[in-house]
Amino acid sequence: MTHDDRTPRDIDIEAIRREIADSYDEELELELEDERLEHLEPHPGEDHPDGPSRREYFRELLRLQHELVRLQDWVQDQRLRVVILFEGRDSAGKGGVIKRITQRLNPRVCRVAALPAPNERERTQWYFQRYVAHLPAAGEIVLFDRSWYNRAGVERVMGFCSEAEVEEFFRSVPEFERMLVRSGIVLLKYWFSITDVEQELRFRMRIEDPLKQWKLSPMDVESRRRWEDYTRAKEDMLARTHIPEAPWWVVEAVNKKRARLNCISHLLEQIPYGEVAHPAVHLPPRERHADYVRGPVPAQMYVPSRY
Repeated sequence: MTHDDRTPRDIDIEAIRREIADSYDEELELELEDERLEHLEPHPGEDHPDGPSRREYFRELLRLQHELVRLQDWVQDQRLRVVILFEGRDSAGKGGVIKRITQRLNPRVCRVAALPAPNERERTQWYFQRYVAHLPAAGEIVLFDRSWYNRAGVERVMGFCSEAEVEEFFRSVPEFERMLVRSGIVLLKYWFSITDVEQELRFRMRIEDPLKQWKLSPMDVESRRRWEDYTRAKEDMLARTHIPEAPWWVVEAVNKKRARLNCISHLLEQIPYGEVAHPAVHLPPRERHADYVRGPVPAQMYVPSRY
């Protein structure tokens, strides 16, 4: 059967298979090394018409993650400050790409800021104040899983702020971001774009999967009903905050694997980095002292060996 001969039901089944296969593959990603890639078997229905095969995906992801480690070394060595914003509709894949970026990096160098809704005190502060507290120091990378653009998106659509506050945000945010860039911060902004049909599929998969139901909040469910409101808000946001100093980059994210590879590859191209020389590590012999006797550990302190 060709792609053109498929029925909507065929397409739905293929999409569900891809979602399930992607969940399985998440468990493998940290264990993969180059020599294991050749032994990967395909999952039924794994390939998206426009996406990489499973083996190609893993091979390229591993290569890009090696480059991310090199970038991390460079950021530390050159004492750079890097901020990367990830925005998009609910279930667009922001968390998935953030997970792949951080998987093999040092959490003391590369950390994620995923702020909850502001509390009563924070609502009385300057709008950007709680985000400023999470900006990086020298030698750090901060990934914002949603950012100050909440005001232009969920807060605006759900009525959590006034239109006057939205307008003030649009006046302030270009100057705020220019100030960050002038201070020496590398600022990147990504919008993850998915279709109406794809979001509905991902929501339904989350509803059915007990391991992923926590990802679906009442706010997410409401966002489905307000798809068009979010579209208008997104278009306004991109038009009014796409500035030369901090442009938006749109990631086509219907195919999760392709979106991850494209985003990470693009990110690496935005920050010129080089090789950092590391001194050779030599493991010294352990010291041994004649008067050292290891004390006993009470049996009740041990975790039971159930497995």
